[in-house]
This record gives sequence, structure tokens and C-alpha cells, in this order.
Amino acid sequence: MKLLIKLIVLIISMNYLSLQAQNVDMKTTGQGGVDLKLSGQTTMNFLQVGVSPRAAGLGNAYTALSKGVESVFTNPAGLTEMNSEFEAFVSTTKWFADINYLAGALAWNGEDYGVVAVSFVVVDYGTIKGTALVPKASTGTDNYILTGNVENVGAYSFGLSYVKAISPKFSIGGTVKYVGQQLGRSVDAAGATTDNNANKVAFDMGVKYFPGIESLRLGMSIRNFSTFVKYQSFQSPIPLEFALGVGMNVMDVFDKELSKEHELLFSTEFVHPNNYTDRVNAGIEYTFMKMFSVRGGYQTNHDVLSWAGGVGVVQTLGGIKFDIDYSYSNTEYFGGVNRFSIGFGF
Repeated sequence: MKLLIKLIVLIISMNYLSLQAQNVDMKTTGQGGVDLKLSGQTTMNFLQVGVSPRAAGLGNAYTALSKGVESVFTNPAGLTEMNSEFEAFVSTTKWFADINYLAGALAWNGEDYGVVAVSFVVVDYGTIKGTALVPKASTGTDNYILTGNVENVGAYSFGLSYVKAISPKFSIGGTVKYVGQQLGRSVDAAGATTDNNANKVAFDMGVKYFPGIESLRLGMSIRNFSTFVKYQSFQSPIPLEFALGVGMNVMDVFDKELSKEHELLFSTEFVHPNNYTDRVNAGIEYTFMKMFSVRGGYQTNHDVLSWAGGVGVVQTLGGIKFDIDYSYSNTEYFGGVNRFSIGFGF
């Protein structure tokens, strides 16, 4: 066990140093060393948009609380907390600017063999109007013309996860995923066309640890670890994130007997992305009789998101457990983001 812990610490350190190295490279290349928030300097940013309503309703403070099949999208180590042999999950996210996300996952709990899951995320960017550069004299005022709707625009991610509980207190696992993005075809002033498509293999890793202090749990995840992506002659990284979280059912501290019917989970986490400054997220969830949940959370230091809320219902019919969740995330400039999901356990 000590050797395993040392290995995990080494992996975390290497990934953190890699993230820092990317930050340094992005700060100095072409910017004269100016220390900016690095916004807009990564590609495939759809990978940072959460697709779990429960996680979003908690302000994305979900690294420590991740549980069951939907954990593949946040901290894969939470897969070991499945309550059924098989679990399935599907969600939709109505992002702003007519962008829609469809996500799904299926997991099998092999007990002593570990947990295996497959997952996907597909992004529809909506209708994109194309333009082409032309000499200004030919239009009178503008140096471009509209060329109609752009075809072949979207993004996707397909993942395979494996997680193992090393002990009742400790779980570790990861996800290898094939991610891609199509940004359509560009036309230059000479009429030459270029397809702006890219794909990459990326990795997620997660750890969960229960120190034995009531229901306290710790979680760590590294998401979207990969090499740079190249579009034409320009290359940039994908949004790498390091997250460290802690969560607990605070009812355990006040009244253990009452906690059998009432659960009050609190979670907070520190997030270090490579395309912004550090963030701290926090969330709280109240659950009555393990059937109905109300959630709220807040994301600090975010350029778009802030507070969020949501609800969840759990029911069992015919031996199949149903989880239905909804969340609303407030956005500063674009109204709000709605997420809906349904999960199955059988």
C-alpha cells in the first residue's frame, strides 16, 4: 500500500508540473511574459462543460462526492460506489448560443475485478454561418461575403474507464478517451479551402479516499491530460484541470440517528485549470429518505458561471432504480444553462 501511495503521489506531481509547464509556455509565447488569465488559449473547451446535473447543481464541487456511473465525467474513482451490477446514465445540457450536449455512460461492477465503464459526449454547435474573404472593392464596404451554413461542425468524446477499490477506504482508476472537434471548412481570399478538424487521445485519472472519520471523503482528479492539438500551423493544449475536493454528511456530526432519514452533504474543492486562474467551488445537498434531493452551489472566479441549483428524485420500480436529476446554472451574460438526466441501476 505504501508503494502504491508513493506511486500516486509521483503521478500527481508529474501531472501538476506538466500543467504548470503548459501555463508557463502559454504565458510567454507571443505575449511578452504578461501574466494573463489565459482565457481562450486552449482548444476543445467543450471538455470543460459538465454534463452531470447533480455535479452542476453542487457548483461542480463534485470530485469528492462523485458516485456511480456518472462519475466517469468528473472523478472516475467514484465508480466503485455503484449500488447495482449495471448502471446507465444519459443527460442533455442546453448550453448557451444554441449549443447542445448529449452524454451517456454504461458501467459494469465486476466486484473483485473492478468496474468498467464506457461513455460518450456529443456536442451540437447549432447553425453556423460561413464567410469568405473577398477584395473590399467587390462589395463596396465589407471584405467578406456570406457563404451559407457551415457543414461538419461539432465535437465528441468517447471514453473507456477502469476503476478498482484497493481497499474499503481507497479507490483509484482512470479513463482513456478519444476526443475530436470539427470546426468546419475555411476559405481564404484566394478561394483555397481548409478543413479545420482535429482529434486526440486524452486521459483522466481519479482517486477517492475515506480516512475513517465519519462519512468524510477526499477526492482528487486530473482531467484531459494530453499533448497539444494542431490546427493548420497553430497548436494549443486542451483544457487540463487538476481538482482536489473534500465532502461529508454533516448530519453525522450532529445526530447519527437523524441522519438515517436526513442527509446533508457538504462539498468543496480547489480547481487548477491551465486556461484560467485557480477556482474554489462549494456545494450542499439535502436528501430526504434517500428519495428526494435539493442542491445548491457556487463557483468562484469564473468568467461565466456563478451560482447553481437543482433537484433529484430516486425511485425503484420492478427492481430497477431510477435517478432523475435537473439543474439550473446561472450565467452572467447568457441567461442560464439547463441540464437534465436519467439514470438506471439494475
